[in-house]
Amino acid sequence: MLTTIAIILIILWLLGIVTGYTIGSFIHVLLVIAIIMILIRLIRGI
Repeated sequence: MLTTIAIILIILWLLGIVTGYTIGSFIHVLLVIAIIMILIRLIRGI
């Protein structure tokens, strides 16, 4: 479930970059959280 949320956050971030619409630094914080969640998932899975 965390991976799904992380992927959704990354997709939303990429859409924000593509369309030029961002919500300030908030979207970048979400991206960092998404990457951290993916890394934790990979580390625990190994």
